[in-house]
Amino acid sequence: MAKSQVTFSKQEREKKKLQKKKEKLAKREERKENTKDGSLDNMMAYVDEYGNITDTPPDPNAKTKKVKASDIEIGVPKKEELPGGERRGRVAFFNDSKGYGFIDQEGTRERFFVHANNTTELIKDNDRVSFEAEEGPKGLIAVKVKLLR
Repeated sequence: MAKSQVTFSKQEREKKKLQKKKEKLAKREERKENTKDGSLDNMMAYVDEYGNITDTPPDPNAKTKKVKASDIEIGVPKKEELPGGERRGRVAFFNDSKGYGFIDQEGTRERFFVHANNTTELIKDNDRVSFEAEEGPKGLIAVKVKLLR
């Protein structure tokens, strides 16, 4: 007669599976009991005319503004022209071997990419420089970079 193929470890695994199923069922029942007041009205959120999310529905009697279809802009608005002129800043980082770095503009938190081809003199970290900004392929870049003495 052959022995039963059920080993101690198999029995333990079965017990754990049954225990997990019972726990999962108990959690599901608890959630059902706690969310009896989970009607659709309690879950609803509204957006006001300024784009803020609120829990109060809009007033149907409130005055609304009429918007002309021609006033709606679809797509990306046109970029404003860059203010020309010379800017001043400090070289935050410059890698001599690769020939690029970044300049932090004075008075603002703007950071501009600079390439060695756009400099008139050799620059290094923490040098004060003057430069002009132009639109590059990935954003603003510094050109005509000169050392300030």
